[in-house]
This record gives sequence, C-alpha cells and structure tokens, in this order.
Amino acid sequence: MKKIIAILLSLVTLTSMSACSSSSGISGNSPSSEQIQTIEPAKPSEPIKLTNKMTENERVSVDKHSLTLLDEPNKQGLTEHKVSVEFITVNVDDTREYFENNRDNMTDEEYEAAMSELKKTEEKVGKTYSYGSNIFVDGYYVYHRIPCAEPCYSDYDGGQFGFYHTFTDQNGEPKTETLSFESFEDYLDWIREFDAEHFGYSESEIELDTELVRIANEAFRSGNYEVLPEGTDIDYSMSIPGHRDYRSEWEYDRDAVEAIKDSVDEISIYDDELCLTFTVHVTLPPNYDKDKTYPVFFLTDGIWRFGNCPELRKCMEDGEAAPVILVSLWYSYHIAYDKGYPRYEHLVIERDKLLDFITDNLMPYLGENYNIDCANSTLYGHSDGGVFAHNALFKSDKYENQPFGNYIIGSPAFWGLYYDYPGLDPEGYENDYGYFDRNDRLSKNVFLCAGSQEDPDYADKYNGRPTTLEGVAKFKERMESHGADLSYKLYDSHHYQYIPEMLVEYLKEKYPC
Repeated sequence: MKKIIAILLSLVTLTSMSACSSSSGISGNSPSSEQIQTIEPAKPSEPIKLTNKMTENERVSVDKHSLTLLDEPNKQGLTEHKVSVEFITVNVDDTREYFENNRDNMTDEEYEAAMSELKKTEEKVGKTYSYGSNIFVDGYYVYHRIPCAEPCYSDYDGGQFGFYHTFTDQNGEPKTETLSFESFEDYLDWIREFDAEHFGYSESEIELDTELVRIANEAFRSGNYEVLPEGTDIDYSMSIPGHRDYRSEWEYDRDAVEAIKDSVDEISIYDDELCLTFTVHVTLPPNYDKDKTYPVFFLTDGIWRFGNCPELRKCMEDGEAAPVILVSLWYSYHIAYDKGYPRYEHLVIERDKLLDFITDNLMPYLGENYNIDCANSTLYGHSDGGVFAHNALFKSDKYENQPFGNYIIGSPAFWGLYYDYPGLDPEGYENDYGYFDRNDRLSKNVFLCAGSQEDPDYADKYNGRPTTLEGVAKFKERMESHGADLSYKLYDSHHYQYIPEMLVEYLKEKYPC
C-alpha cells in the first residue's frame, strides 16, 4: 500500500554483390570428423515475405543507429538525446476518493500531505489533466521526479521547488519526507546524495543519473519529446540500478571491429512478451547494395559471436564466400551476464517467447530495412543456444513467418531441459516437439556439430541424463530415421573452442562464391 500511495502521490504532483573467386573445400580436423555436406538452398518461386507483428509499443522502442559498442561506458548517447514520455489522465476527484477509501492504511502525515497536494494541483491545473507518468531518456527509465513534469510546476524556471517524497530505505522500511530546494541545482545535489546513500552508485553512475534528470527537465520545458502509448511497459533493465554498463564483458578484437564499424548498424529493440531490450548488430557485406537481396546469417550469443563477424566479413572481402548479412543478438549493454543467467532463462526456459520475438518481430523488422533472402538464411545456436535452435527448427511449422531455411545446432545442452523448472518439456524435445507427427518430412536444412572432447566439460551437470555427445548422437539418429537433410561434423575440440573455425567453414561451404 505504501508503494501504491507513493505512486498516486507522484501522479498528482508531478537505431553490390562482389566478384568472387572459387571457394576452397573443407577439411576435417580429425579422423573422426565428417565433412559438412553441401546442400543446395531452396529456390522458391517467389521471395518469402514476413509479416511484422510488433505492437505499437515495440515499434516506437526501436532505435537504429551506428555502432556504440566501442564507446566509453556511460557516455554514449548523451550528446543527442531521445526523450519519451507516457502520459496518463488523472482526475483529482477520483484520486481524492481513493485516498478517502484507504485512509486507514495511511499515516496522518501521509494523508494530510496527499490532501494538500491535491488541493494545490486542482487550483493550478483543474480537476482533470494529463500527466507524464513514465519518462525515458536515451532508453533509460528516469526514477527521480522532473520539476517541469509536475502539474504544479509546469512553468518551473529553475528556482524554488519542493515535493513530498516517499521511498523505501536500505532496511526495506517505508520513509516519508517533505523536501524543499532553493534551486534546480540544489535538487540535483540532493539526488547525488540520495543515490550514494540508498543505491550505492559510483560517481560516474550518479553523474549519469543527474544528467538524465537535467535532460528530461529541459525536454519538458521545450516540449521536445515523443509521446508513448498509454500502457507502455517499463523495461526495468534500463532503470535503476540498470545504469551500469557492461560493454566491457563483450568479447571482441577492438582493432578488428574498429575496421568494420562503418558497415555495422546497431539496433536497440524492445520485446513486450519478454519485457527486455535487446541489442542487435547488423554487419553488412562488402560493397553492400541496398537494392540487392542477401541471406542472413543469424548468430545468437552476440556477446561472443559479434566478435567473429570481422573474420566472417573478411572471407567475403577475400572472395572466399558470397556476401551475406551477419546479424548477432544479445541483451542491452545494461544487462549483466552472470554464470549463465539470463542466457539460460531465455534460450531454454522461455525459448518459445524468444522464438516469437525473432520470428514475428525482429526478422520482419530487419526485412523492412534490408532485402533478405529468407529461404537461404541461417539461424545458429550453440549449447543453450543449440537447445533454442532445435526448438526453433521443430516449431517452425507453427508460424506463418518463415525467416530461416537453414539451422546450425551446435553442441546442444539437452540435459538442461531436465532441470526442475516449469515448462521445460523434456519429453517434447525427445520427440522433436511432434514435428514429424504433423509433417511428412523436414522442410529445412540442418547442420549438427559438436566437440569430440567436450563431455567431461560439464560432467557435474548431467545428473544421470544423456551427456552432450549422447544427446547429439540420439538426435542424429532421429534425423536420419526421418530422412532429413542433415549435415554433421564432430570437431577435435572441447565444448566451444571450435566455434570460430566452424562458423568460417560453414560460411564458405553454405554460401560459396
């Protein structure tokens, strides 16, 4: 109730095909290795068209821009600002009635302050008005109150300012206080002290926080902001304490990325179903021609795999592969990656929601911005991503949109489907989600791969279930029994070390010049 009261109090006061030489063949790494089989891509009579099923909230969230991965953390995006505001309609009489009905749940101080603020608001702006409820600056959710957004201070000029403040202290106890400031700068000083004491922010995070308040306040003064639809979901990964920046966790060669940065589009895109903002890197091929059509090579785990894009693109430059568009997907720079979380959550536990996002939101959006040959495009996933790619493959027939004709399933950690989480459905995986009950044949091409030395890498995770390689072998048997278009290779490697080599081999073999 304290939180509801605080929210209500605030309501009333306040992003050419190059010439190719002949491609080289693929040589195996060990006697046990099998070659990637060349499979002719599907040639539909007409290009596959995707239907974009993004909500309006998702559409307005998209920000397509130049690469910012190389930028200094916490500094990017603060020279050109995008301020977005969700307005809601507030009626003073309805709010007063709410407080009256909940009088027993409020202290005398809270009740008197609420009535006083309601009276001031009614005198200033009337009984009914629109109020900026959720405010975002450069994608960040702004936690602190904005003077010019307050109904009683809509004409605020930087002078005296005050409000009734309700918050939860470090011990989880609700606290209330009446605040008054002589100037806007005094207010920013108070924010600095509050952030340090209650959030434990670093100096750089505190300065970013105050800068967000300054930018939002100026946007309200000038009217330079966009209006979001009422009911917009808040992406708390970009709210406090989401100000922290995790670019340093991305694995890539800085010089190599620097060399191709002008060919990289960076896209920030939000998904309502997962309540997450993703970062997408689109690496365009050499001599890219917007009027030509290209396959997409889609890489999950962009935190690592975007680092492979410079080498993959160089294969195209050197005439070792045909031009394709490289797409890598990971989370916002403001989401930390810690011991498998949140990767396992979304690639495995919520794999259907992620599949919805890629199939019906992201790939159709990309199709609106680039000419994509979906029938010859490839989806790649490894480990938990291999579980996701397997799920995507065998549920693809349930979708109107068909963004991929090819799938790479690398070292799938099927054993992760037996953990004690609701909805993992290990029986569904063992039956390939009933795909062959619904279809006579598999209409997609599949490359299955793993490392011959990887089983000991996760020996403590199997819990009596099939190991990685045992799961791969059983899957391979099922595919062969159905006469599927399957290519397979076992690399002389542990769990993930073979990936860079495999991606290059696949690119050259699947998309030869």
